Amino acid sequence: MTTLKEREEAFERKFAHDEETKFKIISRRNKLLGLWAAALLNKADADAYAKEVILAEFEEAGDEDVFRKLRADFDAAGVSVSDEELRTKMVDLLRDATLQINPPV
Repeated sequence: MTTLKEREEAFERKFAHDEETKFKIISRRNKLLGLWAAALLNKADADAYAKEVILAEFEEAGDEDVFRKLRADFDAAGVSVSDEELRTKMVDLLRDATLQINPPV
């Protein structure tokens, strides 16, 4: 019984660690995305804007909340960025964030 309990606890620790890592990667991606968008939007305070993008992540599960925020901000500012370009940038920066949080060994 002890072995089963130890395995269960180990699985729970790994799951918690994996979820924390996933959260860090998504947050880093959103920061990078915010900094990229801030440059296109000519934001005076790029870090503050990046924080807005990070916070947009918490509106709902998935990436659509961040996408909608950026799409609305680009549209309001008259910045021409296609949906495809924005989604591609999100994927590219997710890869970059993953490498920054979990560098290859």
